[in-house]
Amino acid sequence: MSGNFPASPRKMDSRERRTRDALGDALVELMHQKPFPSITVQNVLDRAGVARSTFYTHYRDKDDLLVSDMEEFFELMATQLSRRREISKRVAPVRELFFHVADMREFYAAMVASGKIHDAMELGRGHFARGIEQRLAGQPRARGMPAQRRTAAGHALAGALVSLLTWWMQRGMPFTAAEMDEIYHQMVWAGMGVPDVRASASGTGRTR
Repeated sequence: MSGNFPASPRKMDSRERRTRDALGDALVELMHQKPFPSITVQNVLDRAGVARSTFYTHYRDKDDLLVSDMEEFFELMATQLSRRREISKRVAPVRELFFHVADMREFYAAMVASGKIHDAMELGRGHFARGIEQRLAGQPRARGMPAQRRTAAGHALAGALVSLLTWWMQRGMPFTAAEMDEIYHQMVWAGMGVPDVRASASGTGRTR
């Protein structure tokens, strides 16, 4: 996951960035090869070429490394539209998220096998709830909503997004990522009382 993040909003020391990427990538590679419980910190260190003292400067254990990697990914993904100031009716980067998960399907399968997928989805749900709430605040159709209602809507729409992603992966990705973006946003705006608002209005193409 580490090597495919959107641009980070925070400047990070290049050495720290390389270390985090190396450790995260090493853990992902190992998760493709064997069950998560059997992976040791030393396995990760050997694969990444990082010293034990350096590892413990940043993380408590392998679980902390995995959670930190997922936290960074979801934070960056959930805020992507707001950070790049995209002018569209989209409240979440569904196309980008689904495309990324499809590209990392082996890692997704490893997360399922490790029993960590539920924790990952719950983590993503929290980040997307905040990101969607932020996008709604800037949407003309939702700007007049009371703040508390926007918060509630953000949580509900984030839950729908996670559920849709899970369904999509379990069903073998029957639609493209762009089509899933359109399906999601049609549901979003129909649920807001604004039917037939198409995600394609943002000018996105059909890509998986």
